Amino acid sequence: MAEAKTLFPSEQGAAEAAALNSTRTGILPYQQLRVMLREHEIVSLVDEIRPDQVQPASLDLRLGPIAYRVRASFLPGRDVTVRERIEQLDGYAIDISSGAVLEKGCVYVVPLMEQLDLSSAGGLTGFANPKSSTGRLDILTRLLCDHSEAFDQVERGYRGPLYLEIAPRTFSIVVRAGTRLNQVRFRRGSPQVAVSEIQRLHDEGQLVTGADARPNLRDKLVGVTIDLAGAGAGALIGYRANKHTDRIDIDRIGHYEPMEFWEPLYFRRHASLVLDPNEFYILVTREAVRVPPDYAAEMVAYDTAVGEFRVHYAGFFDPGFGWDGAGGACKAVLEVRSHEVPFMLEHGQTVGWLRYERMMARPDRLYSAALGSTYLNQGLALSKQFRRPA
Repeated sequence: MAEAKTLFPSEQGAAEAAALNSTRTGILPYQQLRVMLREHEIVSLVDEIRPDQVQPASLDLRLGPIAYRVRASFLPGRDVTVRERIEQLDGYAIDISSGAVLEKGCVYVVPLMEQLDLSSAGGLTGFANPKSSTGRLDILTRLLCDHSEAFDQVERGYRGPLYLEIAPRTFSIVVRAGTRLNQVRFRRGSPQVAVSEIQRLHDEGQLVTGADARPNLRDKLVGVTIDLAGAGAGALIGYRANKHTDRIDIDRIGHYEPMEFWEPLYFRRHASLVLDPNEFYILVTREAVRVPPDYAAEMVAYDTAVGEFRVHYAGFFDPGFGWDGAGGACKAVLEVRSHEVPFMLEHGQTVGWLRYERMMARPDRLYSAALGSTYLNQGLALSKQFRRPA
């Protein structure tokens, strides 16, 4: 793999490199992601990696200049590369360097600008998730690696290119080289939090707060419930996506009029909502979600035990999300789609579970206004492409 330009001066890195090469387990924080960049374990052969791609516990990934429209989603399998599968599926190349439309209902695979060399990275593995705005637009995205048998997973020692499968489901979208739809985290070992620690953090109000938040100690998860009442009579409780809308340019921030794309949903006397399997919804939790600085969190996307629906395509919560001094209380916005059959949600029903994991070290930067974090102090909020109420 060719060398990339260094992003951070080498003289900054002795202590960070020592920390990265230590035996501690956990999710890699901001400062250790910088070490990976400096050591060329993450590189870009197209354009220099930008400092603002590095988040408190993840790295934003950028689309390259070519997308391939393919007939079906796929996994390459143990003995096959992603490019070989693209050729097998008669992938049609589309130049997206200056912008192009990806149509809803179609599947695309895009080589990413970033590549990995984890061959000497001390047992690191990676896992990916869509960015928040990607999920709120109902864009299904999944990371692919050569010779992989699972989506969104980077195996220990992986050395090679990264690809993103993109399937817009509700809106056709405009993307271009450099558009960021996904992010990757790296972990060493098993950063699971002990049952006793989950219980202590919960009892101290350091995790989700308010309403009926409770831990599931068997699975080390913390449940969240749906808010279908809001502030009472006439309150806005969510949005349902309109059909047959204009396309959305992912890189246009605060540009679109919400009512051209969304139907507002308001509190009903019985505080319930029937999900239509052909519809996409934006809803919100009753609880405020908090992520202490020494932890990261992820929402379990699909749990059949609570119903045949999926919530939260974009499941990463950064260290400092909703934390005092780093933006205040934030609710979890839920991207909701029913599976196969209509399903009724009721106010206060458990709709998802948060998995907390330990950071390898506290990040030098937390989720905050200083970092340019988009959804500070959020309640019910559409993606950043839409204009906010005055």
